[in-house]
Amino acid sequence: MSTTPTLNGQVIGRAHYATRALLERAVAPLGLSFVQVLALNVLTDGAVERERLVHRITSTLKVDERTVHEVIAQLVDAGLALVDDGSSTNAEARVRLTDTGHATQGRVSAAVTDIAAGLYGDIPADEASTAARVLTLVTQRANDQLAATPA
Repeated sequence: MSTTPTLNGQVIGRAHYATRALLERAVAPLGLSFVQVLALNVLTDGAVERERLVHRITSTLKVDERTVHEVIAQLVDAGLALVDDGSSTNAEARVRLTDTGHATQGRVSAAVTDIAAGLYGDIPADEASTAARVLTLVTQRANDQLAATPA
């Protein structure tokens, strides 16, 4: 007898980790980590101030700033990103993708599109929309609670 699962952190977490594992497998041949993929995605639309990029990744993944600075350095070392002022420590610096970074991000985007089609393609639009609204609300509430309580 099958029962409908209860919406909770375990169910959400299992979906996240299974999906993340698919993405990590897809980008492994590119030599990218999950955090690097997220940074590439943020940089897709153009140069971003370093501190804004750091904030975006730390607030999304709940990782420390040092981790994100290391990821930026890795992307620069791999020739996927540049720091516009030539400094790797300047908070005002803008980080942007190189041509190679854009091409790599395009491959990542294609992999994400394929994964999403396989996972979500046959889910009715109204159900997918409801799930997106619920998960967005859960994320907002969790972020609000994190902001309201000391670490």
